[in-house]
Amino acid sequence: MGNIAAIVGRPNVGKSTLFNRLVGSRQAIVNEQAGTTRDRQYGKVEWCGQEFSIIDTGGWVVNSEDVFEEEINKQVTIALEEADVILFVVDTANGITDLDDHVAKILRRTAKPVLLIANKVDTHEMQYGAAEFYGLGLGEPIVLSAINGLGSGDFLDLLISKFTKKLEEEKLDELPRFAVVGRPNAGKSSIINAFMDEDRYIVTDIAGTTRDSIYTRYSKFGFDFYLVDTAGIRKKGKVTEDIEYYSVIRSIRAIENADVCILLIDATRGIESQDMNIFSLIQKNKKGMVVCINKWDLVEDKSQKAIKTFEDAIRERFAPFTDFPIVLTSATTKQRIFKVLETAIDINQNRQRRVRTSELNEVMLPIIDSFPPPAHKGKYIKIKYVTQLPGTYIPTFVFFANLPQWVKDPYKRFLENKIRAHWNFEGVQINLFIRDK
Repeated sequence: MGNIAAIVGRPNVGKSTLFNRLVGSRQAIVNEQAGTTRDRQYGKVEWCGQEFSIIDTGGWVVNSEDVFEEEINKQVTIALEEADVILFVVDTANGITDLDDHVAKILRRTAKPVLLIANKVDTHEMQYGAAEFYGLGLGEPIVLSAINGLGSGDFLDLLISKFTKKLEEEKLDELPRFAVVGRPNAGKSSIINAFMDEDRYIVTDIAGTTRDSIYTRYSKFGFDFYLVDTAGIRKKGKVTEDIEYYSVIRSIRAIENADVCILLIDATRGIESQDMNIFSLIQKNKKGMVVCINKWDLVEDKSQKAIKTFEDAIRERFAPFTDFPIVLTSATTKQRIFKVLETAIDINQNRQRRVRTSELNEVMLPIIDSFPPPAHKGKYIKIKYVTQLPGTYIPTFVFFANLPQWVKDPYKRFLENKIRAHWNFEGVQINLFIRDK
């Protein structure tokens, strides 16, 4: 189970810039106007061999137009519930504001580790301005410039030391772990009940009634694995309109802890942006995936043509990753429930599939000879050899070439499609690297 750090703070103190600095991408839309972070802020960071996830809660709060206490409260609530460490960002250029005081008051009550980050210290002279933040009562401010990276190494060292969960302890026995994920009310609990054949989850028609995150060992009918259930919403009172955001954050935990994700899509509603969010989390974490279309019993037109149209539409939305199985199920009539589990088991085996080097070269080199990568500025690119790396989390192939930097994405996709055509990697993402021979 990975560690999660959450970034909180009032608008425009540089939360997104800090997020980008840590994740190493320009993922958020950052500009000077307060409350412009619209992207779902979630990314992975690796430092000194430790990997952790980071959430910028500012991006998770909906109506940021009136960014005042209530909105900040929501951010902080999400952070306090979900994160292992809280990063409270303040702005050295502006000093302490009432809103900072308000957040500090809530954070002083929590038992979770809080790091106070004095951001926008873009030069060494400015660091003396950070002293006033001692007044927030959260210990020593960490001086940092998210824009130019001043002080970020020391800060990351400190952050890693605050995580209590070490990655090694987290090994459950070697059974595969499957997570059922999806939008609220897509039928996650009903599906799990149908698997289990017992009503151990309270299932009602209100979105977001599942309570806790549960590992359930499933061993019957020759299956043996863990089901990771995503927790629903605990505090109903505090979240009225933000149920969707919470559900995505909860999914983060489940997805990170699983090997294969069973992505539930409500047949009566088709694919919505929420499904795309969860799908992109599965992709970022490089997990196996079965798409499970639930509530199929409620669909009027069940002709082959209708099914084909439905499946094509899903693959089109999830492109370029299209090599995953789609199972049409109904939790209430138990239709094809076991097919979902069988498929998840198959995908887990595909994830561990090893192709012998000799076999890879026999198949791939003739294909590459017939369709070589396009020449670049009159230079021909030659791929001489391919091998699969041992011991990787997802299947990883390395192609050795004379000019690796000129092999572009479309050709890599061509290679990937050929690998998928010859060996079964359905439902699994694969890595392709082109290296200097």
